[in-house]
Amino acid sequence: MKTTTIAFFNNRSDVGKTTLVYHLAWMYRELGYRVLAADLDPQADLSMMFLGEERLEELWQQQNTIFASVAPMLRLGNISEPCLEIVEDRLALLTGNIELFQIESNLTESWITGIYDVKDNQRQKLAFQFISVFQKILQEAAIAHEANIILIDLASNFGAINRAALIAADYIIIPLTLDFFATRALTHLGTTLQNWRSQWQEIQNNLDLEIHLAKMELAGYIIRQHPVRFDRPVRNYQNLLTEIPEIYQKAVLNNPEIYNISIGDDSNCLGWLKYYASLIDIAKDAQKPMFHLKPADGALGTFMQAAKSIYKDFQNLASAIAERTHCQLQE
Repeated sequence: MKTTTIAFFNNRSDVGKTTLVYHLAWMYRELGYRVLAADLDPQADLSMMFLGEERLEELWQQQNTIFASVAPMLRLGNISEPCLEIVEDRLALLTGNIELFQIESNLTESWITGIYDVKDNQRQKLAFQFISVFQKILQEAAIAHEANIILIDLASNFGAINRAALIAADYIIIPLTLDFFATRALTHLGTTLQNWRSQWQEIQNNLDLEIHLAKMELAGYIIRQHPVRFDRPVRNYQNLLTEIPEIYQKAVLNNPEIYNISIGDDSNCLGWLKYYASLIDIAKDAQKPMFHLKPADGALGTFMQAAKSIYKDFQNLASAIAERTHCQLQE
């Protein structure tokens, strides 16, 4: 069975990555997919959203997290069977753990070895095995859960853990917000992703590999709209609508051609999401996605109408992503 792996990544921390992955995981389940949500952020915010403090603490105590699968690589050179938490029928979670930080330096060292230590083929192969640790874990977890789709949540940085996670992804989607820092951040992000993809290709070229590797293909971006503050309007908001598509083409896709269109006409924009601050708080308290909220959860009046609207927004977004990543379910 084919499994599509999608990572959601931005080095900025205020773009709503975790909330996005959480709601898409529930929506894909709603649409009939078998979903694996992979929390590869050591802060484990996605796991907290799914499970709450009490259950997450239990899993940490029991060592039933992503780190339990990774840890044997440090001692034995191989992974152990992934520990999956079944959230609901057809929806499983690979639980995050702050202990994942322990492998950061090993991943950095292995990456450098893979690029520069070209005379020692054995060292390069060992480095490759460590670098591709997340790909192995996700492949085994997908088989165990019979997953159609894997959604990866990542930390907001350019660290070695994120780099190792991104090379395990078939597709990368970039969540964005339209604000003063958007264009500069996207330019920096695009340059970094291009460098990582180039270096990863170099590591593969240094070895004679006969295994299937993820594509790490850029699939598009998603815009999250912040509420407008009339006392502090977004500077040059209209300019951002045309700058973002062009920067995405040049910095992310490495396409130097002039790309003078607006976000609304850009095929790389997979969707727009409104910012429902109050509804997010209610959903966190109820420990369920916003579009599953009921009056009993506190979603009354306009909140209930907003919950219905959010369902349609995420349904449309999930469909757009599935089409772009060739992950539609067979009838």
